[in-house]
Amino acid sequence: MNKKKNKEIYLSSGGRRQFLQKGAGSIASAWLSAWPWQKLMAEQDLNPIEENWDTGNVRHLLPAVNHSTFLIKASFNQPLDSAPKLRIQDGSNHRETVGVLNDTAGEFWQFYASDLRPNTQYELTLQDRIGNSLCDSWPLSTFPSPQQHPDRIRVLFYTCAGGREGEYFGIGDRRENLPVAIRKRILQRGLSFAPQAAVANGDHIYWDLHTWQGEQAGELSAQGQQSDFDFAARVLGGSNEMALKLAAGPQIVPLYGTTFRSTPVYFLQDDHDHWENDSPLTYPVPWFQLQLARTTQQMYYPEFLPDANRSVGLPYSSSSERGDLSESFGTLRYGDLLEVLLYDVRRTLNVGDLNSVFLDRTVENWLAQRTSSKDTRHLVHVPSNPPGWTAGKWGEWYPDVLHPETGDLTTQIPKPHWRQGWADQHDRIMQSLTDMKHRNPMVISGDLHATGVGTMFGSGNRNFTDNPITTVLCGPVSTAERGFPSKVRGVAAAPSAYLDFEEQISPIEEHGFSIVDFERDRIQVKLFKWDVNSQPLSAIDSLEPYHTFELERP
Repeated sequence: MNKKKNKEIYLSSGGRRQFLQKGAGSIASAWLSAWPWQKLMAEQDLNPIEENWDTGNVRHLLPAVNHSTFLIKASFNQPLDSAPKLRIQDGSNHRETVGVLNDTAGEFWQFYASDLRPNTQYELTLQDRIGNSLCDSWPLSTFPSPQQHPDRIRVLFYTCAGGREGEYFGIGDRRENLPVAIRKRILQRGLSFAPQAAVANGDHIYWDLHTWQGEQAGELSAQGQQSDFDFAARVLGGSNEMALKLAAGPQIVPLYGTTFRSTPVYFLQDDHDHWENDSPLTYPVPWFQLQLARTTQQMYYPEFLPDANRSVGLPYSSSSERGDLSESFGTLRYGDLLEVLLYDVRRTLNVGDLNSVFLDRTVENWLAQRTSSKDTRHLVHVPSNPPGWTAGKWGEWYPDVLHPETGDLTTQIPKPHWRQGWADQHDRIMQSLTDMKHRNPMVISGDLHATGVGTMFGSGNRNFTDNPITTVLCGPVSTAERGFPSKVRGVAAAPSAYLDFEEQISPIEEHGFSIVDFERDRIQVKLFKWDVNSQPLSAIDSLEPYHTFELERP
């Protein structure tokens, strides 16, 4: 397809490169400055409390760790014309690793350090090429090795932290997503419980390039027109790179900043992170949008680190000087205490009649092998798509759909474009969990914009009553009012009729997060929520769990 033809299909009538013709400075000004709520934000103390830590030239830092490796993504206010260094200090010993450039402008860098000592706190310092510090030093610890026996780990779980900057004018009066300052305040409350790690489950950005419903379904969205991407060009370099940074950057950089510099974060991608909603019109992921997703991850947040127990041939995994990294399938391993399996169900989604699955079979086999293993006290599944509940969406495990006349969820009529193979794969995965008699079968998921807890006693014609599966909705950080299922679909999320399922906490459409403590012989789960429509901002800083439950290990 020639470029002229490509323009006619993908670009708005306003003309090619309108987005860039204004100049980079004008664009940044139009997108990032002087929102109408800024004055009100200052008056109502929207800003979270900042730490007394000098960020210097650093805009954001996001680390991932395992027992022997650090991978840190960073960006800088002023582009660097030569590679920075990361100094890693352990007592009197130190080493340095040179940064690797992640963009073409010198703003984004990553640092990879391997062969570190397990369960060890290091002091890190970012330096320019002649040794000047680029920010204050900070601590970061490796995890215990698989052979070590830690007593406990606390993990923060949340979902849906992305979205364009919204407006907030007080209780019961907001526009779109929460302002970034409020999102940051929610995350800081989560960090106040001192977790050793955090899991950010999907929807880190929202910039869907095509509309997914209505009369213009499949056509270029308002965001797509505003971004004005050249779908026939590569992402890095030129106008596409600029458009990506201006679309994704304001949703990630100011939210995290350097707040998580000492708390490893495991970022799992979902539908919106592929620059699209889950619609049959846009899956499998188009190549250009796949490159957008991969480049967003490359610049802003870490991939999943090497894992000796992860199958070598998983899709979107690669071997390099940085070891065996995976973009979509990863592990949080903490000694012999905990293994968390994280998997993106969108990247390998297959919509065909003959081989319809969410997960490539090599991924499914890896999950089954690890679930049956016996080398950790606890093992938890963390998929990007939530087992247990349905909102009648196309890209769900289940056949439930909104009835066109009654508006209720039902399985009595066919769900357009849904595939039975998705439910079949779900059943195999859930069966592997219920067969895990030596651990508590548990799934902690995101995506559904709610907090909630339920128990799965069966699925389809399978019976799980001997070892039922606990499912947790971890809670959204940013969701816009129209992003909650009850608003956008006119019906709240509910257990699928395909399941034998009992709710302990029905999905609550409020912002929040979950704190999970894994100890040698038990798991304790705490759910937190904050209601933007009834609670003041100050309530965020003292949130306590609204629901707590424990599971004793078999």
